Amino acid sequence: MRHIWQPYEVEAVRQLYPGSKTSDLAKALGTSTTAIYRLADKLGLRKTAEYLATPDAGRLDGSRDNGNRFRPGHASWNKGIKGSAGHHPNTVRAHFKKGERRGAANTNYVPIGSERITKDGYLERKVTDDPNLVPARRWVGVHRLVWEAAHGPIPPGHAVAFLPGRYTTDAALITVDALELVTRGELARRNHPRNRSPELAKLVQLKGAITRQVNRIAREAKEQQS
Repeated sequence: MRHIWQPYEVEAVRQLYPGSKTSDLAKALGTSTTAIYRLADKLGLRKTAEYLATPDAGRLDGSRDNGNRFRPGHASWNKGIKGSAGHHPNTVRAHFKKGERRGAANTNYVPIGSERITKDGYLERKVTDDPNLVPARRWVGVHRLVWEAAHGPIPPGHAVAFLPGRYTTDAALITVDALELVTRGELARRNHPRNRSPELAKLVQLKGAITRQVNRIAREAKEQQS
């Protein structure tokens, strides 16, 4: 059954989806993760880089592995079978050469040092063309680059954030005195909708109260039938 979204639910998804675990959000709103993903896509929402770097994103512990991932020492089905990997002379001529770009990859290519603003509103700079990295990983936030240039690598479990009132996408204004190092827990607390949006906090509380009332009514009706 298709979920009918209420305005406060849409606002909750808009505020919470980028930095929250989708399954937790679905449970709180009483719907499926698929419904959450559909609405997020419709609203143009994406997970934040900070969230994707946490264990909840499932990218660090392999929890999103569905059993189809190659393991160390795993032999492919076509190992040793001549021609199965495209070694025929007619196919070799069409093979990509090392460092070669074609089609959209060539059209969309931008050089190292190029800058862009992410959907989350942060200025990033391209730092490498390493083909072993997915395109998104070839870009790094300028605020992070500035901090690391002054203080070295960011310690595990920490992130670089702008000081209050110093956020900017102007590279000339992103200076080390505008930044600070915080724990990811502190960053999550700052970014929590209840700290950023009092209106949303009220909506979440209202949703919780409504959910409790619905559960109570359902429980009482069940007891009367038994």
